[in-house]
Amino acid sequence: MKYFVLIIVLCIQTAVGQGYNKTTQTPLSASQFIGYDSYDNFYTITDQVLSKENATQGYKFTDFQLGNITSVDIINPFNVVVFYAQTNTVILLDNKLSLIEQINFNLLEDIANISSVSNAGGNKLWLFNADSQQLELYNYRNNTKNSISLPIAEIPTDQASDFNYNYLLTPSGVKVYTVFGGLVKSVAFQGGEKVITHKGRVLVVKDNMIYEIIENSFKLLSIKTTQISIQDLQVFEDFLYIYDRENIHSFVVQKPNK
Repeated sequence: MKYFVLIIVLCIQTAVGQGYNKTTQTPLSASQFIGYDSYDNFYTITDQVLSKENATQGYKFTDFQLGNITSVDIINPFNVVVFYAQTNTVILLDNKLSLIEQINFNLLEDIANISSVSNAGGNKLWLFNADSQQLELYNYRNNTKNSISLPIAEIPTDQASDFNYNYLLTPSGVKVYTVFGGLVKSVAFQGGEKVITHKGRVLVVKDNMIYEIIENSFKLLSIKTTQISIQDLQVFEDFLYIYDRENIHSFVVQKPNK
């Protein structure tokens, strides 16, 4: 999913402290920027071809029979999770983007229409079941599913996760679930468009601005930059990356004041 939004000059230092300082701007031509992994590889999608590149080599994966790529999770570079909503299928790839496993949810005994998928670690996937409107943990080794949430009245617009938590974005806010089961907290926020996370940092895009969850509320980020038309973004280690269809803009992440 693409999010074309505009970052304006944000100087609200009282909200989150010193903000983000821009460091580099790198040209890139791609349909979608996925992000960087812990080995300095970066991932993109162009014409439904997933690419992984670094300074010396690159790899590609595509399967046009599965339709358009809905999402790619690179939290584990040795087990990349590629989701195709059109065919209700997940592809698992190794560090060279070679096929490890293909999971077609239409062929499972307990058939379900899945609207979003991300990596939960330990042979598990975070799934949002569009039929039951529940967040589930699916173990693809023993083909078992556990419901993590009660049915949700709202239709989620996005999800982000790590190996311990799932952040489910709905029209009214972000719901945080633990891999051990259950809702940790719910943070009210109207109209969020995209959610991303890394090591406990949770960012949400809304109306040309980026917000971060600080404790139990959202704070507007301070980003010192000229206007950038955002297509994709990633927060990883000490950097925030913003892609505008022409360049990757890198910002040093500074810890906010609570």
